[in-house]
Amino acid sequence: MTIPVKPQSSSNKPGWGSSYRLVAAEKWKAKSAAMGKPVTDALVEYAAPQLGMQVLDVATGTGEPAITIAMRVGPQGHVTALDLSAELLDVAKGRAQERGLKNFVAQQGDVHQLPFPNDYFDLVTSRFGVMFFRDPALALREIRRVLRPQARACFLVWGSFDQPYWQSTMGIVRRHVGGPLLQPGGPDPFCFAEPRKLSQLLRDAGFREVHEETINVAWTWPGAAEELWEYARSVSVPFRAMLDRVPKELWPKIDAEVHAAIGQYVRGETIEFGASVVLASGSK
Repeated sequence: MTIPVKPQSSSNKPGWGSSYRLVAAEKWKAKSAAMGKPVTDALVEYAAPQLGMQVLDVATGTGEPAITIAMRVGPQGHVTALDLSAELLDVAKGRAQERGLKNFVAQQGDVHQLPFPNDYFDLVTSRFGVMFFRDPALALREIRRVLRPQARACFLVWGSFDQPYWQSTMGIVRRHVGGPLLQPGGPDPFCFAEPRKLSQLLRDAGFREVHEETINVAWTWPGAAEELWEYARSVSVPFRAMLDRVPKELWPKIDAEVHAAIGQYVRGETIEFGASVVLASGSK
């Protein structure tokens, strides 16, 4: 399927496609996918894609939930996976090709100026994306614009920072180095953790039948604490400024504390945290 497009900027958001994150995405792709699968499944079940749907997944990163949705909508349906980072989209394309998907296309683009016509998609999704939009209000209006009448947009975002995965990793670093957890004015994974904050933004953007709920899902790493901590440091772009503040001589102590904290959640050969996430949706 060919999608008519409008001109778009080719600029990437700094950091999201950076080399360390790409290396980590490749090195840990199987275990990362396993850890994220329950979150992906929760959003897909919530969005309920149907056979034949035309779907847009924004801020797709390395391809989820776009790939899972492509398997749901069937050969008569189609999924466009959109992201600012061409490098991350290359990973997504490779994953889709491994599954033999013919109804999937990865396209570089900016959610604040979507390169699609009005009233085009049957469904829009985003997993862990809306928290990082430069201007969420503008982005949500753009998403609503490209939806067909009555169609839904469905989002999944992080709940509170006060949960096991984050407290066992970045929370320990913060206790040692002090200062802000996140760079002021930078990306904030937890900006929609407050109840009804995202749903209000959806209403302000013109969405109807708005729904929001906080749920707990599995968040399980199939491996050792040391490799999970290596992975977390590599992919956690929002915490980069804090991690860079850690003096070299302090890392052994932090690493030991993180490994011990993670160890509380070890169950056999897996690490079982659980995760609190927010689901929100609205109809055009």
